[in-house]
Amino acid sequence: MTKVGYVTILGLPNAGKSTLLNALLGQKLSIITKKPQTTRKQILGILTEEDYQIIFLDTPGILKPNYLLQKKMMNFISSAIYDADIILIMIDLSIDKDGQKILSNDVIKKIIESKSKPVFLLLNKIDLSNEENVKNLITLFEAAQNFTSVIPISAQYKMNTEKLIFEILKVLPHGPKLYPDDIIADANERFFVSEIIREKLLEQFQEEIPYSCEVIIAEFKEREKSKDFISAEIVVERQSQKGIIIGKGGAALKKLGQIARKAIEEFLEREVYLELRVKVRQNWRSDENFLRSFGYSKDKD
Repeated sequence: MTKVGYVTILGLPNAGKSTLLNALLGQKLSIITKKPQTTRKQILGILTEEDYQIIFLDTPGILKPNYLLQKKMMNFISSAIYDADIILIMIDLSIDKDGQKILSNDVIKKIIESKSKPVFLLLNKIDLSNEENVKNLITLFEAAQNFTSVIPISAQYKMNTEKLIFEILKVLPHGPKLYPDDIIADANERFFVSEIIREKLLEQFQEEIPYSCEVIIAEFKEREKSKDFISAEIVVERQSQKGIIIGKGGAALKKLGQIARKAIEEFLEREVYLELRVKVRQNWRSDENFLRSFGYSKDKD
């Protein structure tokens, strides 16, 4: 019988969760930038082999919500914890050198104390850490006996990712596969295209601007005899932000469109015509109706 189960990846913003998902799947599904809070929704990625299927759930970084959008992001985390058969907790050793920033978090403490599911502790970015410190942390965390396994990794360089898969398979439940063998994600192309555009927004613009943006695919037409047509709306909160995104003479928006189109074509493996528009929706990040229409679920009861 095959082994099948859900594996949820948790950590603080910028811990390397999305990088790990992409490394494990051997394909870029989750967008990656150097900025925190890049991931806003739950990303599902499926690793399938003949005798197993691991369904990974990439989640937003754990944070204290300051506005409604961030509260919705935390709801995605709660849902992923509930769905998980196995939980991976990632420590970014380049910042959280002793792991206490993440391990002292109330969400993480509750998971560890419940002992209801296998929990793996991943010491990420070992390529940026002192080797002796890594060894000492492994000894310390293994002695505490709070974790099913403690594994040092580098998600960026795919160090110990095979060992991680091996350890997951030890405790993954038996069961029938939940997805066809040739499926790597449950989201459609529209979702990934919108995420690619948002990734380029995060890379091109500074400070608060990209965090005030959401990307909506208004139209997506596949055409046999010409390039696919994609019309995307960049939603901002204020008129001044719209001006910054567009830039002088439309230069900033044009640059964004060129970079995003190239990345979209690489992802879809076909040519596209990309149209970008910028719209203002006042304070959308704190508006329940806007958030629901943008694909963020309602608060849990």
